Amino acid sequence: MTKTPQELELMAESGRLLASVFTWLDGLTLAGMSTLEVNDRVEAFIVDELKARPASKGQYGYGFVLNCSINAVVCHGVPSATEILKAGDIVNLDITLEKNGFIADSSKTYMIGEVSAAAKRLVRTTYEAMWKGIRVVKPGATLGDIGHAIETHARKAGYSVVRDFCGHGIGREMHEDPQILHFGKPGRGLTLKEGMTFTIEPMLNQGRAGTETADDGWTVTTIDGKLSAQFEHTVAVTKDGVRVLTLRPDEKAAA
Repeated sequence: MTKTPQELELMAESGRLLASVFTWLDGLTLAGMSTLEVNDRVEAFIVDELKARPASKGQYGYGFVLNCSINAVVCHGVPSATEILKAGDIVNLDITLEKNGFIADSSKTYMIGEVSAAAKRLVRTTYEAMWKGIRVVKPGATLGDIGHAIETHARKAGYSVVRDFCGHGIGREMHEDPQILHFGKPGRGLTLKEGMTFTIEPMLNQGRAGTETADDGWTVTTIDGKLSAQFEHTVAVTKDGVRVLTLRPDEKAAA
């Protein structure tokens, strides 16, 4: 579903607010915090400081504001009072925010304290892969072009791309058409048009691409226990390219 220029500006405002959540998180010392404490602090910031709504809370019966996915957790990690972040961990914080009826969705993998060289490489490559996908977005490109750019970069570095989860259209609803796969063949799939809005959110694994879901029905882990990392932005197709609606101030050089 394409958005009008007026709707895109409302989405951009939601995206700007969500970007400010990550800028605020960058200033926190996450080591020693429980994932539930991170969740509660983010909720207070969104509600009290930004006067916005945490869009994930209550969605599909989910009771929290964000997902905290640590180390071998691929996505949908559930905040817990007993799960403490510690030096050496990598953790993806996936956050959504709604303002004026429109939703923005973004995630960032944080490295807690000193992490291993292997973990750093995975995190860096995943971030690069997301941007490889973003940079091919323009009218006339296809969804296959996005997936191919991401998968090519990941495979070149020796990583697998998770196929069980994907990006998605977004706007008034959290999940809209189309689905955005992070693998594919150039020239295949839906052709992009100005005004389309969707997320690009690749998950890269050190080992196999396979995943399994825990008994809680949410937490998804790598099938072999190896590390996974993820980054996500909400983007809009513009007349001549792409606009990253959730771009953070520290990313201006990357855009």
